Amino acid sequence: MNHQTTATATPADDRHFASTGELTEALAGQGYLIADDLAVVLHLATLLDRPLLLEGPAGVGKTELAKALAAASGRELIRLQCYEGLDDARALYEWDYARQLLHVQMLRDRISDELAAYDTLADASAALARTEVGVYSEEFLVPRPLLAAIMSPEPTVLLVDEIDRTDEAMEAVMLEVLAERQVTVPELGTFTARSSPWVILTSNDTRELSPALKRRCLHFQVAYPDAERERAIVAVRAPDVEPTVIGEVVDLARRLRELPLRKSPSIAEVIDAARAAARLSEAGAPRTGEPIGGQDPALMSLLVKFGTDLDHVRRAFAGADAAAGAPVAVDGSSPGGTVTERAFGAGRARSAARR
Repeated sequence: MNHQTTATATPADDRHFASTGELTEALAGQGYLIADDLAVVLHLATLLDRPLLLEGPAGVGKTELAKALAAASGRELIRLQCYEGLDDARALYEWDYARQLLHVQMLRDRISDELAAYDTLADASAALARTEVGVYSEEFLVPRPLLAAIMSPEPTVLLVDEIDRTDEAMEAVMLEVLAERQVTVPELGTFTARSSPWVILTSNDTRELSPALKRRCLHFQVAYPDAERERAIVAVRAPDVEPTVIGEVVDLARRLRELPLRKSPSIAEVIDAARAAARLSEAGAPRTGEPIGGQDPALMSLLVKFGTDLDHVRRAFAGADAAAGAPVAVDGSSPGGTVTERAFGAGRARSAARR
């Protein structure tokens, strides 16, 4: 049995974007500032109805883009979070075995009465084989994210997140969905998309994806934004933080990203760090330990998440401070400013002075 049902109407709140500028404006309305070149590729993916593969380091906003796109277009977001060991039952579909068993038990007595009319076991077996008990029907099918996006009568945004965490066998399972917009269930047949989902795949570049997968997608390599754009992103997500504090935190994060760390600070962590710096400024909180390169350890706890990375940062910053050769007075002042100024910028220093 083949399922070839297609959507007959578009939901009133489903939005298509006539231009790249309209898409950029809609995403900005959701708090997502997209780069111009990425906006062009994303717009093409929606126009051509092709999957978009976003590759790049963790924390550059790949997943957030899918969420913002769903919100801006009025579509439901269906997310498949990939992980090692992901199988068909979690990605495509599975059968509701408990309901199937209950269904069989309900039919058992009736079937037994009907089979009693046959004289031989062979006749009864043949009659049973011809009987449709309805165990493998859509009623007992439990759609998982890939099939759910295909079966949805309304357009959706399908996010296949961190696909590089799966193996190539799982990639092969997804090819039918990506290329044909359909899923084959052996017991039922082929389910063809009832609407037109926008598909976004993300990868953190932990392994090379197969050429077969990439061939079916538009591709974009997402990098960390430049300093100006990152400051704008943080300002949008943390509007109550002073621009000087945002600038200090962004500069610190970019300095950390230049080091060979196990995990570089993500944009989300930079936003949290900016909010934390503003809170520390308001509270006038004392330092909780020895400064790390002139930075408050509390701030570092939001940006550096591994002990080995923190040790590396301490060594790198200590070397930079030694090279600078700037003496620090008893009151914490130096030619580069006070410790507070170096940690959180002049904005916090002014707040501390007012108190």
